[in-house]
Amino acid sequence: MVIQFLVAFALFYTWHIMGVTIGYHRLLSHKAFKCPKFVEYFWVLGGYLAFQGSPIWWAAMHRAHHRYTDLSRDPHSPLLSGWRYAYYGWIKEPDYPAHIVPEKQCRDLLKDPVYAWLEQDGQWRKAHKVCAIINLAFRFGLLVTFGWVVALADFVAAVVVQQVPLLLNVLCHIPRLGYKNFETEDDSVNVWWVALLAAGEGWHNNHHAFPGSARSGMKLTEIDLSWMTIRVMKLFGLVQYMNERTKHSVFIQPQFKQAEYDEAEYKRVVKTG
Repeated sequence: MVIQFLVAFALFYTWHIMGVTIGYHRLLSHKAFKCPKFVEYFWVLGGYLAFQGSPIWWAAMHRAHHRYTDLSRDPHSPLLSGWRYAYYGWIKEPDYPAHIVPEKQCRDLLKDPVYAWLEQDGQWRKAHKVCAIINLAFRFGLLVTFGWVVALADFVAAVVVQQVPLLLNVLCHIPRLGYKNFETEDDSVNVWWVALLAAGEGWHNNHHAFPGSARSGMKLTEIDLSWMTIRVMKLFGLVQYMNERTKHSVFIQPQFKQAEYDEAEYKRVVKTG
């Protein structure tokens, strides 16, 4: 029973965490690579079933985080809002902030009818309820089909994965906890043990230097399981294009004011790198 639980937990944790890192983050939020729709849905489903909420909501908030990193319009900056708000407080807001408009920041994702339905017309609480219901229904299906051990293992894995990006939002913006490879003007740092938990997302300073890169671990010692998985998919023809940056890439600090998105800014935020 214990072995069954641990094996199921490991498998589901891998799918859920990469659903966040590969599906929600590198693919939907940054368009770091291109793949067939069934591959996209496979990874996004893994993230959605880890209680990540509407993919459009997630991407809109993340794109705003990059647009306004550690500035007053950053939706979850521990520097300005404190760690509690950056960790969970921002999720409890009833509506999008005035400067975050999915119809502008995420019009690419709104073209997908599945994502548009999960967004529930921008009603956060309704979308979160839909996510909770679908998640619970999935666990009930596992319970009926495979028994309580598998269902419990998946539920625990999903809850743990839900917390990982929330913790990352805080920990990877505390300079004393990590290091920088690139002199970004924000507080983003690389934190090795967060990278292990988050399948490569803990190399956060690298990511802020090159948001549009499918690769976050730039050095040999910076293990990036999500990048390795994307490369394997490409070998099997499941990825047509991927944007890769390395430690030798030249970082140029972007210059902009806190203004509303225009077409050029939209493209930069989504695909810079």
